[in-house]
Amino acid sequence: MAGRFSRELTLRQLRALAAVAKHRSVTAAAKQLHLTQPAVTLQLRNLQALAGMPLIQRTSDGMLLTDAGREVLALTERIEAAAASCETSLDMIAGKTAGRISIGAVSTAKYFVPFAISGFSRLYPNIDVALSIGNRQEIGMALRGYDLDIAIMGRPPVDIPMNVHLIGDHPHVIIAPTTHRLARKSRLALSALADETFLTREPGSGTRGLMEQLFETAGVRPKIGMAMSSNETIKQAVIAGLGIAFISAHTVATELDERRLVTLDVDGLPVIRQWFVLSRKDKVLLPPAQAMLDFLSARGAQYLPRTHGRLRLTRPSARAKRG
Repeated sequence: MAGRFSRELTLRQLRALAAVAKHRSVTAAAKQLHLTQPAVTLQLRNLQALAGMPLIQRTSDGMLLTDAGREVLALTERIEAAAASCETSLDMIAGKTAGRISIGAVSTAKYFVPFAISGFSRLYPNIDVALSIGNRQEIGMALRGYDLDIAIMGRPPVDIPMNVHLIGDHPHVIIAPTTHRLARKSRLALSALADETFLTREPGSGTRGLMEQLFETAGVRPKIGMAMSSNETIKQAVIAGLGIAFISAHTVATELDERRLVTLDVDGLPVIRQWFVLSRKDKVLLPPAQAMLDFLSARGAQYLPRTHGRLRLTRPSARAKRG
């Protein structure tokens, strides 16, 4: 019988056994199951053949289970309980009241994404949200591997068909220590920063790529100092006077508020990109993930750090094209 019992066992057979055990009669079991008596008898015969021993015995009190039959009945009860639990879970998922969502976000987004998840969780407290943080390359790899339901980033991958939804504007600025010699200067040209040491994100970072694009367009070659994988490290290094940095304004909102950093008033800045929430076109989102996507599309902007009042520029911002 090795393996055959588990391979060929069916739920119909098990339910036929349970019904006979309950009513002690094939006739009554057939009525409960809305089957004919021969159909129930066939299910029982096939089940006993798989078990390799009698599961039912006829007695003066009706049809009773043998020890083997009681063992199979216990299996039936466990399977029915598991199926009921699964059905409840599916109903909850379909109703967006439970389930699991996998979200990936580029590291710069960690300054607002947890607050957005908190807002979502207040509406759907039984949905579990798994959040992964990485640079643009890492989140792109996770999308390619179908590891994520949703991603939050500033520039969608060009090699994957994506559903893309706007969250809101994402300004980028150049920050310096409050005592920097250019801190009080107005309308600086990028070329005025040619001798400054720039602290940058690592290669593969979207912020690093945007900075390189900005300076290349202006025909300026910046002096690159240390490359760092953390915005927090860059901020502390700038505060310590190790250089200046091109960075997301959303990452420095608190430091600008507390006057630990300033933004330099440079022509063409801030550069405005956008935040997007996206998902693969060929990945089917279950209702909880779709609910999160809809939530971020409709309400994500309210969780973005408030930066415009802290930026030194009052003239219209330069807006960079997506991609």
